[in-house]
Amino acid sequence: MVEQLLSIHFLIPYVVLIAAFFALIKGADIFVDGAASVAKKLGVSPAIIGLTIVAMGTSAPEAAVSVSASVSGANEIALGNVIGSNLFNLLVVLGFCMLITKVPTTKEILFRDYPWNLLATVAVVIMVAFFGLSNGPAIGRVEGIVLLVLFVSYMAYVIYKTIKNRIPADESEIANVSLFKSIVFLLVGIVLIVVGGDLVVDSASKIASDLGMSEMLIGLTIVACGTSLPELVTSIVAAKKGECDMAIGNVVGSNMFNLLFILGMAATINPVEVSLASGVLIDAILLLGFTVMMYLFSIHGTKLQKGKGAVSVTLYVVYLAYIIMRAYGII
Repeated sequence: MVEQLLSIHFLIPYVVLIAAFFALIKGADIFVDGAASVAKKLGVSPAIIGLTIVAMGTSAPEAAVSVSASVSGANEIALGNVIGSNLFNLLVVLGFCMLITKVPTTKEILFRDYPWNLLATVAVVIMVAFFGLSNGPAIGRVEGIVLLVLFVSYMAYVIYKTIKNRIPADESEIANVSLFKSIVFLLVGIVLIVVGGDLVVDSASKIASDLGMSEMLIGLTIVACGTSLPELVTSIVAAKKGECDMAIGNVVGSNMFNLLFILGMAATINPVEVSLASGVLIDAILLLGFTVMMYLFSIHGTKLQKGKGAVSVTLYVVYLAYIIMRAYGII
C-alpha cells in the first residue's frame, strides 16, 4: 500500500505537467481568438492588440517573479529574469515563429515600436554598465521612475497613434461575435495561460529536482524559459492562425513591458543590485546585440525566413550552454 502511494505521489508532477501544457495551449488558442475579435470590433490592427493586451497578459509570470523578488529584496533575480526573458522572446519565440511561417513586419512595428525597444534596451544596458563599473549600490528608485515614465510615454504614443489610425470595423466579419464575448475569451484565455505557465514551471522543477538536477541549473533553464512559455505558445498559435502581426507585437510589446514596466516597478519598490561578477553586463550587451540583429532581420522582410529562425534558435542554445558553463565556473 505504501509503495502504491509513493508511486502515485511520484507520478503527480508528470500529470500536472501534462495538464498544465494543455491549459497553456488551450488558453493561448482562446486568447488569440479573443484578441483578434477585439481588434476587429475596435477597428484596430492585431499588432496593436499584441503590443498591449496580449503582451501585458503573457508577461504576467515575469511580472509576478520580478515584483516578488523585489519585495523580498532579491532584486538581482528581477534584473536577470527580465534580461533572460527578453533574450528568450527574441531568439526562441520569434525564431520558432519564423520557422513555422513567413512573419512579415508592419511599417508601424518596424519604424515605431522597434526603435522604442532599442531605446529601452540601450537605457537598461547603460544603467547596468554605469552602476556595475562604478561599483554603485544599485539601479535605484530614480532610475526605476525614469523607466516607468518611458513606459507610460510609449503606451500613450501607441494609444494616440491607434486612435488616429483607427479603421471602421467591418460588420460582415464581426456580426456573429459580441464585444462582451470577445473580452470573456480574453480573460479566460489569460487565466489559463498564466495558471498553466506557473504549473509548468512548478511541476518541471519538481521533476528536475527528483532527477538530481541542481537548483542553479533548474533556475537557469526551466524557470527562466518557463516564465516565457506564455509568449512562446501565444505567438506560435497566433502565427499558425495567420495573425502574424499579433505574434510580432506580442514579442516586441512583452520586451518593452519587461524592460520599462517590470524592471522600473522592481527598482522603484527596492533598488536593483548590479553585480558584474554575475555576468549580467555581458547578458545585457548580448540582449542589445540580438535586438539589433532581429531588427536587421525584420528590415529584410520574409527573405530566408526559415534560415533566420534556425539561426535565432541556435544562438539561444549556444547562449544557454554559455550561461550554464559560466554558472559552474567552466568558463
